[in-house]
Amino acid sequence: MHPLHQGRQGDEGRLTPSPRPRVSLPSTERLHPRSGDLHVRSALEVVRRLHAEDLRAVRAAGRALGRIARAAELAARALASGGRLIWVGAGTSGRLGALDAAECPPTFGTRPWQVVAVVAGGTRALRASVEGAEDDPEDGAARVRRLRVDRRDLVCGISASGRTPFVLGALAEARRRGARTALICCSDRPPRSPSVELAIAIPTGPELIAGSTRLKAGTATKLALNAISTAAMVRLGKVFRGRMTSLQPTNEKLRRRALRTVAALTGATLARSRRLLAGAGNRVDVAVAMALTGRPAREADLLLRGRGLRGVERLR
Repeated sequence: MHPLHQGRQGDEGRLTPSPRPRVSLPSTERLHPRSGDLHVRSALEVVRRLHAEDLRAVRAAGRALGRIARAAELAARALASGGRLIWVGAGTSGRLGALDAAECPPTFGTRPWQVVAVVAGGTRALRASVEGAEDDPEDGAARVRRLRVDRRDLVCGISASGRTPFVLGALAEARRRGARTALICCSDRPPRSPSVELAIAIPTGPELIAGSTRLKAGTATKLALNAISTAAMVRLGKVFRGRMTSLQPTNEKLRRRALRTVAALTGATLARSRRLLAGAGNRVDVAVAMALTGRPAREADLLLRGRGLRGVERLR
């Protein structure tokens, strides 16, 4: 008899199916109660349901703001001490971490090594799925060792289920090396592990397409990543009066934005703002400090390092 047809004999001698082993699925993997008829709905109805689920993700993230803020403070301290913010993830989670890391240098003027993404499967996984990469905890640990993670760093894992072996392996190694650790997950049961100092649980529930965590779990994760890195940069003085004063004007759009920022923060004309930027080596914060204090670029830069723009403004 084929193994698939084997079972136990009932009272009448008939074979009955053997009980299936119970498997505890993460909440992100369970079937959504409104998904059964999705395949016969119009595009508009599908989009409406997706949008409703995204709103659930926003509300779930809102309930985790306290822990998200704690992670932002840890990130700010790490960066201020010469350490790094290191995102670790696989699949969609890893790609979201890579996106955040890539956006920090042009937005906040960070060095490429300060906010780093570790993705299971390496850079190839940014373009295509690398099968099995997320299942290797030792590879996660090896990637952390390769980065020479130490006590100055914050290593933040990203895993919708909270169970990804690659991520948990990386966090265990990071903690062993003295780094601070956090984990962002969308599970209603975040892992309890000495490797995870701060668990940020954003339980988004089942996806409209079971297991497709690129949907509302991805939305909630992106919200958390944005909030952590942005709040950390604000705490580090890279934002002044709601403007990006450490942006890198590397293209025409950003050069125009830098010019407008200097003019708006100082009240200078566009012509004078252009001269200030040229004298400051295209550094927005230095140009603003020059305008506020009347000091040359070198002195304005020294004032910035000691006081930040908030302190420099008080010297007027």
